[in-house]
Amino acid sequence: MENLSILTIVKASGGLGIFLLGMIVMTDGLRSLAGDAIRNALMRFTRSPLSGAATGAITTAILQSSSATTVMAVGFVGAGLMAFSEALGIIFGANIGSTITGWVVALLGFKLHLGTIVLPIILLGVILKLFFKDKTASFGYTLAGFGLIFVGISLMQEGMSGFEGIITPEYLPEDSLIGRLKLVALGILSTLITQASSAGVAATLTALYVDAINFKQAAALVIGMDVGTTVTAAMASIGGSVNVRRTGFSHVIYNLFTGVMALFLITPYIYLWDALAPGALIQNAEIALVAFHTSFNILGVLIVLPFTHQFAHLIEKIIPSKEPIFTEKLDKRLLEEPNLALEAARISAQDEFIALLYHINFILGDLQHGKKADLSLLQSALDQTQNYVDQIDLKQEKDAKWKQVISLIHILDHAQRLHERCEEDEYRARLVQKSPDLHYEHQLLITSNTKIISAISSKKFSNARKHAKESEKLIKKSLKPYRNTITKKMARDEINFQIGTGKLEAARWLDRVSYHIVRITHHMEETVLYTAK
Repeated sequence: MENLSILTIVKASGGLGIFLLGMIVMTDGLRSLAGDAIRNALMRFTRSPLSGAATGAITTAILQSSSATTVMAVGFVGAGLMAFSEALGIIFGANIGSTITGWVVALLGFKLHLGTIVLPIILLGVILKLFFKDKTASFGYTLAGFGLIFVGISLMQEGMSGFEGIITPEYLPEDSLIGRLKLVALGILSTLITQASSAGVAATLTALYVDAINFKQAAALVIGMDVGTTVTAAMASIGGSVNVRRTGFSHVIYNLFTGVMALFLITPYIYLWDALAPGALIQNAEIALVAFHTSFNILGVLIVLPFTHQFAHLIEKIIPSKEPIFTEKLDKRLLEEPNLALEAARISAQDEFIALLYHINFILGDLQHGKKADLSLLQSALDQTQNYVDQIDLKQEKDAKWKQVISLIHILDHAQRLHERCEEDEYRARLVQKSPDLHYEHQLLITSNTKIISAISSKKFSNARKHAKESEKLIKKSLKPYRNTITKKMARDEINFQIGTGKLEAARWLDRVSYHIVRITHHMEETVLYTAK
């Protein structure tokens, strides 16, 4: 009996380990195989919390990882590509998508017994991974992971069957509210240990399959495993950006709500089965369990989804942003996804540029459209954005991402120089404002800046570049004869040297500022084009 117990424990625990390994390998393979396409589709088709829930469910079902889907959603919000309320829809939908693992285990693992059949598939997957590259290698990795999942299920079945008659439902807490809460706590603990609710669900289904536990106990365990994923998410959000913490906290609140709701639905669910098909629940306990898991997650989404915007506002109030507005999107966790990190840096640089344009208009005397900036805060933001771009690690130097980085470096370099013109040479802007003979150029720059701000805010980057180029051309054309006129007046002693130098400095300030604005809008348009590629 001792040897049997040790062997069954080894088989059951080893099967769980192989199942977990298969999930990790398959998820990594799927991410490499279709990660970019899925990421783009997730961003493209998420236009509201409802569409977010649908794309979140589908993405999680494909990738077999709700955490991967959640990370993408957080990244989109962090990069400014998606509203927080839309990302919440994705997170809600990810809970539904995560239940697909249970269906795979119940329908394929138990009904078809694929443990032995998939062994050649694992070999094929390994061969593809070892001897091929790129997508074929990723497909092989996915195939190997898929096979390992069923080997793990098979071993768990064998191991658990050894406990038949040794571990029975009587060993677990009785069927009462306190008993069910104890089982929920046990489910949470198992998720914390395995760091994957799917492994716990698979083990629970296996235990239910060999009659080691009954349906009510299995349902309470699964609820606990669902809630347990929020503990992992909350722990992962510690020390993260505002968006990461908001996502983690909202995940906790939502899963606690669905968990409490599901706990009170166990008994009505069993009554419904008995009313519609007496005895069917006992005969198809595994199917009934995964159907319960999916049902309470769908019901939770249907209840919460209409109030997503209000929920998002509540979370934003509970966890307000303390980061400087220019750099709040620069989350270090996005550095693992260069596409998102580049987009976050681009939007930060764009916001900093707009703030500079508002400030230029302000120091030129345009109090209607101008806005004074905190130049020390803006300087710090520019430095932080440059450091962030420097941390983005790209593997290839010839793709669109690399060109995007080059353009970003140019944008930030010209923005730094523009900042210097605002901070160190502000008196020259005052000279422009006080010079009647520079009134045309003065108004031209203010009008151009206002148009550029409007164009960028409307994402019409080509128009922004055209406004900047046209303005610079007219300013240069006007300043060339102006300089000649001033120098001649200085030579004839018509104006003294100090006044003449001031006028020339004012002209030079207009020339340099308009030049930097042109270069920034040029590289900004290029960055957006490279992003599209």
